[in-house]
This record gives sequence, C-alpha cells and structure tokens, in this order.
Amino acid sequence: MAKVYSEKDADLKYLKGKTVAIVGYGSQGHAHAQNLRDSGIKVIVAELPGTNNYKLAVKAGFKPMTAREAAKKADLLMILLPDQVQAKVYASEIAPEMKKGKTLAFAHGFNIRYKQIVPPKDVDVIMVAPKGPGHKLRDQYVAGMGIPNLIAVHQNPSKQAKKVALAYSKALGGTRAGVLETTFSEETETDLFGEQVILCGGLSALIESSFETLVKAGYQPEIAYYEVCHELQLIINLIVEGGLSWMRYSVSDTAEYGDYTRGPRLVTAETRKEMKKILKEIQDGSFAQEWITEWKTGAKNFKALRKKGRTQPIEVVGPKLRKMMTWMKPKGVPKGE
Repeated sequence: MAKVYSEKDADLKYLKGKTVAIVGYGSQGHAHAQNLRDSGIKVIVAELPGTNNYKLAVKAGFKPMTAREAAKKADLLMILLPDQVQAKVYASEIAPEMKKGKTLAFAHGFNIRYKQIVPPKDVDVIMVAPKGPGHKLRDQYVAGMGIPNLIAVHQNPSKQAKKVALAYSKALGGTRAGVLETTFSEETETDLFGEQVILCGGLSALIESSFETLVKAGYQPEIAYYEVCHELQLIINLIVEGGLSWMRYSVSDTAEYGDYTRGPRLVTAETRKEMKKILKEIQDGSFAQEWITEWKTGAKNFKALRKKGRTQPIEVVGPKLRKMMTWMKPKGVPKGE
C-alpha cells in the first residue's frame, strides 16, 4: 500500500518567507490562491486584464499582474493555466525569469510529461494535484477539512523539493485528507486514461447511447432522461461512499443481478482492447500530439465536436426537467463559452 502523508508529515516553514505566484486565477487558481493566503503564505496572482478571472481576483483582494512580473517576483510559480496554453505562456513570459533556486509547480503533469515545457536543470519542478475541482478545494478548506492531494517531484536540485510539495499541499488543506506520492508520468497517463475511458468519454457516450436506444424504441425522452442520466448521481454517490460493494448492497436485488449479468455484455473483450489502445496512445504521446496540433491549428474539429455535443437530444430535454428539481440550482454553459 502507498504511504499516505498527513499533517504531521508537512511543515509550512518550507514556504515561509517565500513568495508564491499563482499563474491563472481560474477553477483551481482561485482556490490555491485563497487557501495559501489563509494559511499565512505570501501569494501573488497573474491573470490577464479585462477577463472575468481578473475581476474575481481583484474582488478577492489580490492585485493581478502579468505572468512575467509574477515569475520575476516569485520563489515558487504554480502554473494553473489550461494544458494547451501553458507552453506558450511559459516560453514567452516565465522561462526568461526562471533562475537557479526557484521552484516551478504544476497541478497536472501534461506539459512536463510530453516535454512541451523543459525547465532549466537548476530549478525544482514539483506537482501538487488536488483530486477535486477548485470550488470543492476551497469549500473544504473553509470548513476546516480538505480533499486528497497527489504530489510528485520531477527535478530536485535543492534536495528539498518533496518537503516544499508537502508544505504546499498542507497550505491547500490537502494533508488534512491525505497525500499520496506519484510521478509526473503516472499522474498524467492515469488522469488522461480516466478522463477518456470512464469519467468523461466513456460515461458521456454511454449516457447518450442508452438515451437514444430508449427513445428510438418509443419511450418518452423525459422518462429516458430520468433513468439513464438523472439517477446516475445516486449510484455514483453510493460508489464514492463505499465502493462497488456498497452500491450493490444498497440497490435492489434485481438491479444487482442485472449489474453482474448484463454489465459484462457491454464491456466486452473488444471494449477492453479499445481501452488498451487508448492507453497506448496516451503512453506513446500520440494523443498529446493530436491535441496540441488540434489547438495550434485553430481547434476547428474540437469546436465542432463541442457544438454537436451541446445539441444532442438529451441536452434538449435535460434543462427542462432540471428546472423541476427545486432542491438544486440547475447549471448551464455561459453564452459565448
């Protein structure tokens, strides 16, 4: 079993007296900046003027600056920009200011793993990756708790990189929940695989396909939505709380039997073969290159797929039904995004 690091394993002294720059005040950035500040760490923020994130940073009491200014002033830079823009910003704004003794940090290993960013050898390179969205990271910290973190060390000329990573994790609240050590490669490859095979790609495709199957068979779209999408949260919550066994224990015997006997008919040997192929594309860098090329050439295919996804039949019936669910606040993609 992997060692789990806790509060007693981390010391904030490795960040005391240092300036930490949060580059990108988005989903993760706002939580990192505020949690670190509330932990007594000196924090500066880099964000583009005129953006909504810039305004949010100002509202939170920060004075946003350019990435170049932040890189010059900071001892540790946490890059929290989207994967596809990190390399460009690093090359033009951050690299010129990366001096010996500084620390470059990430919350995801993509750009280091695929060598889109190659830091100088005399700087520490670490990763601190909270296993949850930024709003949850912030909410749990404020509540006196935390969410699990992953840490990794890519370069360690100072011989203190791991201690700094643990200190950063503690400042986020991660050591309250538990911290696991990994590598940039392991985090990147498993993260991409999870996103593509189950968390986003596999799950989205399964929901859409099952919805279409029911509707084409003559069932009402509203009924189909409840069965293949809405109730999914109930099942996921059970799995998160107690694993597959707890979920199976909690549902009906009929549902449990259907799980054992019908699930393997969907996830077949052919499905597993495709999973291995997807993993291979992640490991050999072909997916990363595909995504980097897609973005550099205008992301036309990506944008077309996004538009198509947002107009699927289940995305038409869903909003209408969610308005009926007065116990939650329905969400929607902002116009223009």
